[in-house]
Amino acid sequence: MVDVSDKPETSRFARATGSIRMKPDTLLAIRQNALGKGDVLAVAKIAGVLAAKRTAELIPLCHPIPLTDVQVSLTLDDALPGITCEASARTRGRTGVEMEAITAVAVSLITVYDMAKAVDRGMTIGDIRLLEKDGGRSGRWTSD
Repeated sequence: MVDVSDKPETSRFARATGSIRMKPDTLLAIRQNALGKGDVLAVAKIAGVLAAKRTAELIPLCHPIPLTDVQVSLTLDDALPGITCEASARTRGRTGVEMEAITAVAVSLITVYDMAKAVDRGMTIGDIRLLEKDGGRSGRWTSD
C-alpha cells in the first residue's frame, strides 16, 4: 500500500459509469419486474452500495476508507438496449474514492447480469470508467 500517513484529510469525491447491453425482451422483463429473482434494479443498487463499502477487501492494496456517502443509479436505456449505471462515493480522508465508485458500478452491473442470465446469457458489460474525481493533492479531474 502507499503510505498516506502524512497526507492531509480533505473531502474526496468520485463518480463512475458503465453499462450492460441486452436483448430488448430482457430489458422489457426488467422494466416490468417480471424476472424470477425479483426487482433487478433495487437489488443491483444495494449490491453496488455494498461493493463500494467492501472495495478494500476486493482490490489488493486499496486502503479501507470510511465512506460518508455512496449513491448508485440505474437507468433503463432502450437505445442500448440495456441499463446504464452511475455511482458516486464521498469521504473525508487521506486518499481518494475512485476505486469505490468504479467497484460500485461493476458490481451493480454484474448483479443485473446474474439476475437476468436465465433469459439472456449474451448480455455484455462494458464502458466502465471514471467520470470525475475531486479532492486531494491533484484536485479536480474530469473525463474528456
